[in-house]
Amino acid sequence: MQITLDGKVALVTGGGAGIGKAITEAFGGLGAKIAVAEIDPKKIDATRAALSAAGIDAIVIQADVQRTEDVEAVIAEIDRKFGRLDVLVNNVGHHLFSFKTLEAMEEAEMDALYNINLRQLFIVTKYALPLMKRGGHGGSIINVSSIEGFRGSSYNIAYTAFKHGVTGFTRGLAIELSDQNIRVNTIAPETTDSEQVPLAGFIKPQFKDIAARSIPLGRFGYPSDSAGAAVYLATDLSVWVTGTTIHVDGGGLAAGGMQRTPDGGWTVSPIVTDSAMGA
Repeated sequence: MQITLDGKVALVTGGGAGIGKAITEAFGGLGAKIAVAEIDPKKIDATRAALSAAGIDAIVIQADVQRTEDVEAVIAEIDRKFGRLDVLVNNVGHHLFSFKTLEAMEEAEMDALYNINLRQLFIVTKYALPLMKRGGHGGSIINVSSIEGFRGSSYNIAYTAFKHGVTGFTRGLAIELSDQNIRVNTIAPETTDSEQVPLAGFIKPQFKDIAARSIPLGRFGYPSDSAGAAVYLATDLSVWVTGTTIHVDGGGLAAGGMQRTPDGGWTVSPIVTDSAMGA
């Protein structure tokens, strides 16, 4: 089977950096025409220039996908430029650096986390669907979530809860759209070294390998790891896959509470020699 996106049009939200950028580049390299919705004006020109230099037919639109009017404008521009939409990547999401107990969290913080991690997912998909359906050829919706949507995580209960909500959104919508041959799936990355989570700012360099011991494959993620999963879900390689999740986590979820020991074995007992957190 040939791996190609020739003739397809893909919208990637938050495609100006990190996982979103890696996905746009991977899709464009397979022949897709790309639409990027990006909120950061500093990334607009750089993204446009990079896609153009790579010979990718693309439009880059400044938009806040939390705003309905911005989303409508993005879809209208895709319709005007390309006349179709085959793949939607709902990549936007953020922990907003809100790491605190539920009691300490302000309601405004809860609302902000809801808007960027779950509500915008509904808005973007709602307004993209008519254009996707109009083609009559089916399509693929890919929701980029987090491994936190599949385990308990303290000190950001709202973020964790909304990522669990993405799982329900994916499964329900997959059934709802099955008669249109529109597939809906999720990618759930473990900690990925990107602009949103720059590991150099979170983990002392000398402890980077130790901090990754809970991941069986021995390292944290790269944006390209999630891009590879997105390619699978966007192409005909996954033509009979819907309503499911690819955990791009190096085996972290499977390991559960297991920790790798310094000699390479595994244990359920904590191993603490020093704090790995901090610059």
